Amino acid sequence: MGVFVAVAEEESFAAAARRLNMSPPAVTRTIAALEAHLGVKVLTRTTRFVRATDAGQRYLESARRILAEADEADEAAAGVHASPRGQLAVTAPVLFGSMHVMPVIVGFLARYPEVSVTAVLLDRAVNLLEEGIDVGVRIGELPDSTLHAIPVGSVRRVICASPGYLAGHPELSQPGDLARQTIISASPVSPGIEWHLGRGKQQIIVKVQPRLSVNNNAAAIEAALMGFGITRLMSYQVATHLASGQLVRLFPEYEPPALPVHIIHLEGRQASAKVRALVNALVEGLRGNAALAIRE
Repeated sequence: MGVFVAVAEEESFAAAARRLNMSPPAVTRTIAALEAHLGVKVLTRTTRFVRATDAGQRYLESARRILAEADEADEAAAGVHASPRGQLAVTAPVLFGSMHVMPVIVGFLARYPEVSVTAVLLDRAVNLLEEGIDVGVRIGELPDSTLHAIPVGSVRRVICASPGYLAGHPELSQPGDLARQTIISASPVSPGIEWHLGRGKQQIIVKVQPRLSVNNNAAAIEAALMGFGITRLMSYQVATHLASGQLVRLFPEYEPPALPVHIIHLEGRQASAKVRALVNALVEGLRGNAALAIRE
């Protein structure tokens, strides 16, 4: 099973052999013996790639679970169940990961010196299974019901500006006034941008024309802090600036519904000690984070 999982994940007999410190012929013989035992092909081989068949994909899920349970049994028998060890990979959105996940990971590594973590910070939904990720932090609704998800809080899209900018624009009293303001856009998709505001039946659309467009949320925050204009970001990105008064939240009654934040992983109750430990650390760290509990 271990050899099959390595070949399926690496999509290469040679890469699996290197990973397992085995010879390529030994890996080939092991897979042939497995297929003979099962009576089905679990891998499709061409000159360019190796892929799991449909039967192989089903077997892969079971093999991963069984191997994880075996590892857990080994840990319990060796008396190290409470001492996670080995390599972990975790993913999160870029700015959220930098601001709120990395402190948890650093504390986790300090607590468990025999664990190593690879942090993959990307502003896209990462497929944990396909990309070899153990644990993820996901913002937004979860369409994939195969994931084990633990809610840790929620965030909102908020409109904000500095007190200095607002002092110079007293006419900003209702959402429609945003169309005539200096706008900082953090993710432009077209010259004209529509901001959908409100909840339920109380919704309005404001067309804004950004004077400054950036592809980096941190840069938009800095421009807003300098008093250049108004920006719209996720609440966790500006939570400390709102709390300190450096930025002011505008029209909170028109903010769309909150987006949930979850810790996700694949293994469920069969998770290894290291995955459980990291999940528990993230749940504890993020549930206590004020940035994930912004008020209405």
